[in-house]
This record gives sequence, C-alpha cells and structure tokens, in this order.
Amino acid sequence: MIHFKNIKKSFDNNHVLRDINLDINRGQSMAIIGGSGTGKSVLIKTVLGLIKPDSGTIIVDGVDVNQTAHDQFLERFGMLFQGGALFDSLPVWKNIAFRLQRGSQKRPKDEAREISIKKLRRVGLGPEIADKYPAELSGGMQKRVSLARAIATDPEIIFFDEPTTGLDPIMSSVINELIREIVVELGVTAMTITHDMTSVMAIADQVAMLHDGKIQWCGSRSNLKDSGNSYVNQFIHGIAKGPIKTLR
Repeated sequence: MIHFKNIKKSFDNNHVLRDINLDINRGQSMAIIGGSGTGKSVLIKTVLGLIKPDSGTIIVDGVDVNQTAHDQFLERFGMLFQGGALFDSLPVWKNIAFRLQRGSQKRPKDEAREISIKKLRRVGLGPEIADKYPAELSGGMQKRVSLARAIATDPEIIFFDEPTTGLDPIMSSVINELIREIVVELGVTAMTITHDMTSVMAIADQVAMLHDGKIQWCGSRSNLKDSGNSYVNQFIHGIAKGPIKTLR
C-alpha cells in the first residue's frame, strides 16, 4: 500500500532521512520506532506531500505521491495528531465532522452531525459530548474525539503520531485497544510513529526501527525482543550504552 524507495531529506546540514526503503502492506499496521528527532514525523509528512523529499520515490496504492491531485489524494487518509490538535473554537461534533463539511466529501449539516455522533459512540463516548468544547473534556476524552475525527471519513490509511502522549498508563491502554480494534474493524493500513513500546506491542503487526536517517531493522512485532539488532535491543530495553549515542 505504501512503498518508500531511496527517500532522502535534508534540512541544511541536517540529514534527517538518508536512504529510506520500506514497504507497508495493505491492511497492515506498521509501527515506526526511534528516538526523538530521528525523522519519524518527517517520514509521515513526505507521504502526505507536506514535505518533498530531496530524492527517492513514494508510491501509495500504485500511484506516485508527486504525480497525483493533492486534495483528492489526501481524502484517502486519516490522522491522529500528537496532542490531539482539536480546534478549541469548535464543538466536538464539528471537530469530528471537519472534513465532512468541506471538499468533495461535504455532507449536509444534519448528516455530518449524525456521523460525528456515530463515531463518538465507536470510541466509547455518548452523544451528550457532541456539543461540548475540547476545553471541557479530559485529556483522555480529547484523545478519543481526535480518534473519532481520524476515522470520520472511513479512510483507507490512518497515521497515528505518538497516540498516547500525555496520557496516564490506564488511558494509554484504553486508547491502544481502541486503535487496534478500529484498524482491524475497518481493515485500514496503519502507520504509527512512537517511542512507547507498550503502544507498539498493542497496535503493530510489523515494526521498523529508524535511526541515523535509515531503517536499521524491520520485522514482525513477535520478533522484536529477539531481533538480534543492537539498535533495537538498546532502544526497547532503554540501555544507555550502545550504537545509539546519548548526550551527557
């Protein structure tokens, strides 16, 4: 479904993506792990066309990202942003229906609200939440609303950017379970970027380790703890000494 071939991206002298080669199969849930500043978010932005690679090719469902109508292309995606990124000035249902009221997917107001309430129920929230504003909700509820927005248009591909950031362990577990259920239920292709190994074990089918601008290892989640890869071993066990250099 998503094919990265020889992707390179630099910002001045900062070589963020050095030579990325990675395949994400249709209906697969892929987690990209790595430390902060290793280029995980940049990788997602190259797929969405928000950042153009310096070289290389990205193919989504057989189509070159750089050779497609951008607005129509983006309609295939859903996104759960780090921190939620809800619009403070809009009630919950309008946040969820944001894309349903714009572009080629535009729906009548009543229908958009009805879909929003349906998606709220899917993430475990009742219709009484629909007219509240984000500031009136807890962090966990805001994250659920963000997840409802990500699936509002029934996308083919969903990106999850650090989905459990800022949540306590119990709510993190709830969100991870919801994400896994929704990915399987909708049959979507999912790409999650995270440094939370609990999320990885709950969400992913496949895992790729990104460090120093390259995919250092890629394999099944079940093989993660026995990968035999020094980068992966250091990262998942939180070991200070190893090939991943830390600032002292």
